[in-house]
This record gives sequence, structure tokens and C-alpha cells, in this order.
Amino acid sequence: MTAIALTIAGSDPSGGAGIQADLKTFAALGVYGASVITAVTAQNTLAVSAIHVLPPDIIAAQMDAVFADLDVAAVKIGMLPNAASIETVARGLARHRAKTVVLDPVIAATTGADLMAKDAIDILRRELIPRALIVTPNLPEAAALTGAAPARNEQEMQAQARDILSLGARYVLIKGGHGGGDDSIDHLIGQGEVVRLAAKRIATKNTHGTGCTLSSAIAANLAKGRDVIAAVREAKAYVTATIAHADELTVGHGRGPLFHFYKHWSTP
Repeated sequence: MTAIALTIAGSDPSGGAGIQADLKTFAALGVYGASVITAVTAQNTLAVSAIHVLPPDIIAAQMDAVFADLDVAAVKIGMLPNAASIETVARGLARHRAKTVVLDPVIAATTGADLMAKDAIDILRRELIPRALIVTPNLPEAAALTGAAPARNEQEMQAQARDILSLGARYVLIKGGHGGGDDSIDHLIGQGEVVRLAAKRIATKNTHGTGCTLSSAIAANLAKGRDVIAAVREAKAYVTATIAHADELTVGHGRGPLFHFYKHWSTP
């Protein structure tokens, strides 16, 4: 059977993040990708200059079309720009009984632009986090979800992850890429489970779409039948490799994209 993953996210016309990064990740990991677009952005490696939010009925119609025909094994959720889009996606997941949901709480872009309305965060906490198998916040996102300052150490990371877990998710992967030190350290917290995942920090400015890539890699691995811990471990290894190879690409003049197809392409 063909493994199918669905991404529900915003569009990045420069190809480094959002729907485009998700579909690249699915393809690189051998999974068929479907997509539901929640917003069209005008952005590149330098900045986000405009955002057009799709109407809730169009988001719902896309979800219904995909789920009516495709056997979706896993869902990755990224940019949901406002309360209406969050509520629409939550109702769609319930309507189609989606179980394997990876929620990446996209609040701001790598370039700093807000991608979610501030008044939508409480709706996300209430409507979507309880539907998620796994939530994948970075340090600023975890702080926004918990109302705390960004975690300064691993103990604070675990505490914030548990706060998010208490909202109803089954697992929380809190990511340490925004932290300091020689290693980028993530913590996967479940019901009694704590898995510490460390990788050497890579010196590159080309990190556009890192969060999108990691969450979609987790979804792809889940779609292929991996358990949560294996799916996260393999996703962490994949995204680390795409960052390590990112400087082989020459794309844009700002924070460039990851090299999703480093195993498949040869570069000059």
C-alpha cells in the first residue's frame, strides 16, 4: 500500500518552507504527499511581505476532497493564521477521524514575521493540541503556548513540554535549535517517556524551513508505520543532514533553504 501523508499549511513561493518544504520532505522520504493550503504568502529567503488567508470554506473543501478519496496515514499541520482556520481544521480532523496528527505550532517565520494572530493561540491550545499525537514547538513557540519565558536549560524545556502535554497531546517534542551550546538538543516527552535527542550544531545561515521539514519528516515516518520514538529519531537525523548539506545549494540572498534532496541530487 502506498504511504500517504497530508500537509495542512501555508504556501511559500520561494520553496523553502511551508507546503513546498513539506512536499519535498515527503518525496525525499518515499511518501506520497497531499496538501491543503491555509494561506498564500509572499515571501523569500529575506522576508515575508504579504499574507492572504484562505476562507474557511475553501480550507474545509480541500480537506474533504483529500480525505474522501485518499487513504491518509498521517497529517502534518503547519501554518494556521487565525482562529477561523484553526477551528476549521479541528472540525475537519474530527469529521474525518484523523488519528495520526503532527502539529507544528507555527507562530512566526524564521525571518521574524508573525504567521499566527496573537488571539489565535488560545484557540490552538483548546481546539488542536488535544487532537495531536505529537506537538513540535521550538523554544519561542513553547514559551508562547505556556505563557512563560523561553526555556534557558533542559530542565525548563522539559517543564514546558509537560505543560503542553497537559493540554491533551500524547507527545511533545520541544526543539532546542534556538538555544546555545555545541549541540542542538531536543526532548521528546510522552506519558512517562523522556527521550533526549542531541545533534552537533551546524554553522550555517541556511535554515529556512527547518521546523516545517522536521515535523513533515515525522509525519512521513509515521505514515510508513514507524512508532513515535523511531519516527522522531529518524526525522531528527534527516533534518540534521539536510542542514549539513544546505550550503551546497545557492538559493536566494538571505536564510537559504535546507537541501531536502541531498541524497538524490548532485550539485556543481
